Amino acid sequence: MAEPKNEEFLDDIEDVEAQAFADEMEEIDDEALELDQLRAERDEFRDRFMRALADAENARKRSDRDRREAENYGGSKLSRDMLPVYDNMKRAIETITEEQKEANSALIEGIELTMRELLSVFKKHGIEIIAPEVGDRFDPQQHQAMFEAPVPGTKAGDIIQVAAEGFMLHDRLLRPAQVGVSSTPAS
Repeated sequence: MAEPKNEEFLDDIEDVEAQAFADEMEEIDDEALELDQLRAERDEFRDRFMRALADAENARKRSDRDRREAENYGGSKLSRDMLPVYDNMKRAIETITEEQKEANSALIEGIELTMRELLSVFKKHGIEIIAPEVGDRFDPQQHQAMFEAPVPGTKAGDIIQVAAEGFMLHDRLLRPAQVGVSSTPAS
């Protein structure tokens, strides 16, 4: 009977070892599961961080672009409102006769100085005059056709008359030049 006690004792040791091994494996599985969860959480935080960085960079670029546009084109409404002033001053200077120049030289000189100052301000703020010549090709990006007429000796699309100059603000059109365009001459 002594032998069965030894076997029971060995069975107990095997059971204890098996239980300890099972507990250890369960603990390893729990640690592996926790490690996997931490990795997933880390990856999620990394993804959020990268998205936040990208959003911040996009916001910086957008604000830089908006600032540049505000600097370049913020005064476009005022610029557009100043164009009739230029047109009227140009017409006034073009209608001055030699007699008027002699009689009112100081007044006319003041008008011409004002016109030069206006052109200087236009240049300073990036406003350029579009001044097409008769015979130039019509460009719908810069010109507005006011009328079309068949004129002998011209090709279709040639400018035959300039009614008003146009203006660009940097690379944007403020007002197209108003022109008359030749159509195909009738035969």
